[in-house]
Amino acid sequence: MTPSIIAQLDANAAADGDAAWLISPDTGDSVTWSEAAAWSRDIACRLDAMGLAEGAPVAVAAQNAIWSTLCFTGITTGGYLATPLNLVAGARVMSYVIEHSGVEVILCTDDHRQLIDEALADTDRQVTIIRLDPDNGPEWPDGPAPAQTPRATPDAGTAGLLMYTSGTTGNPKGVVLSHANLMAAGMNVVEGHGVRPDDTAMCVLPIYHINGLCVTVMGTLMSGSGLVMPYKFSQRAFWQQVQNCDVSWFSAVPTLFAYLLNDETPPQINRDRLRFSRSASAPLSPEIHRRFEDRFGIPIIETMGLTETGAQILTNPMPPATRKIGSPGVAVGNEIIIGDDSQQEVARGVTGEILVRGPNVMRGYLGQPEETAKTITPEGWLRTGDLGHMDEDGFVFVTGRIKELIIKGGENIAPREVDEVLLEHDTILEAAAFAVPCDQYGQRVEACIRYKPGKAADEAVLLAHCIARLGRFKAPDRVHVLDDLPKGPSGKVQRLKLYGLVYDNG
Repeated sequence: MTPSIIAQLDANAAADGDAAWLISPDTGDSVTWSEAAAWSRDIACRLDAMGLAEGAPVAVAAQNAIWSTLCFTGITTGGYLATPLNLVAGARVMSYVIEHSGVEVILCTDDHRQLIDEALADTDRQVTIIRLDPDNGPEWPDGPAPAQTPRATPDAGTAGLLMYTSGTTGNPKGVVLSHANLMAAGMNVVEGHGVRPDDTAMCVLPIYHINGLCVTVMGTLMSGSGLVMPYKFSQRAFWQQVQNCDVSWFSAVPTLFAYLLNDETPPQINRDRLRFSRSASAPLSPEIHRRFEDRFGIPIIETMGLTETGAQILTNPMPPATRKIGSPGVAVGNEIIIGDDSQQEVARGVTGEILVRGPNVMRGYLGQPEETAKTITPEGWLRTGDLGHMDEDGFVFVTGRIKELIIKGGENIAPREVDEVLLEHDTILEAAAFAVPCDQYGQRVEACIRYKPGKAADEAVLLAHCIARLGRFKAPDRVHVLDDLPKGPSGKVQRLKLYGLVYDNG
């Protein structure tokens, strides 16, 4: 493996420099491997000319685009720490991230300048904002002429990415991933899905989230394959973009698969070219999984990943090998065990915490050594905080988050089990069960749902549906209807916010 991201860009340019890497369906522009390497060095040299300290964090506040991707590779080429800003986190969280990370430079598109200004109003930091045109690149300030080559030469151990987790409570934590971590993460995607140089991926998830960045950007970088970068996911334009850009795979989240299922427009799909889709960032309902494959004839490869591991740690095998619906698959590129309270491996079929170890596991949390020590054991196992079990074939089945587990009368109830039963009802688009304090049982089960457009059902009907499938003890006592469920940038429902959303708002 090459020692850095820029070295991998150079290797791809040497292999096929005129091949397109980044393609914009919105503008028709494209960037070849040779151009990507040259532009990355130019960005690095211009940051050098600003007098930044070696390894300094440089933030990006931008929607997906060719140039927001090149800013990531350019920042890392200079040995700087690429710090993508979560554009849906809100000004308060953004202000915390800017202060905590210590960024002095933000590359910012016009669409997000107001948000950055609001965030900076709550901090005393002196920050230089560089306007980023998503179609034409940064507008650099006047200053010394940049050198021809970057000052630093990053290696495998150089920190490359600082990405803040979208936690449900408290301030987010800054995950530091080295060049080696990022490249190992990209290779996990390549090896897990058999990605080839003649493939073309489409990135419909924001690259300020680990799925968009490591799965599609790093996955295509490590495989030397093409990447289509629309500004954002569009339900109406999606299938046409796939067709027009000759896309062979894409990565999405369960919410987007649900949106595509509920679009009645019959798409044109070249199934000889579109080999697979992949799902991550949140558990995929078996009902949505089956319906999508039945309707569109495209396999969904369910996977699992974390920010702390550069995304993918588990994946189902590619067809025609056996996949198991309801499982995010087996370990590829790293080790997985199920651990007890002491992080010792338990027997197959026994529920415990999912632990991962491998070259993709983060260096640690920025400025939080105690949190890092709690998360990574002395033996190198990263505690995911997810509960699950492993079957005899090595497939992992996730039952929920440790903090989200519902404990009713001393019995553990996995919220996902309730979610999946609700999603079997033909009126429900999204569902999430959560715990409510209860004098009798300690906690009871309730759920929030979102109906499909134009559909609805009486609460009594939904409760009876759940009782019939789960039994009265596990079934929710109430079902609350919301216009939307609170989600993080990955599309994962923020389950711990549901109680406050329902009861604090009356």
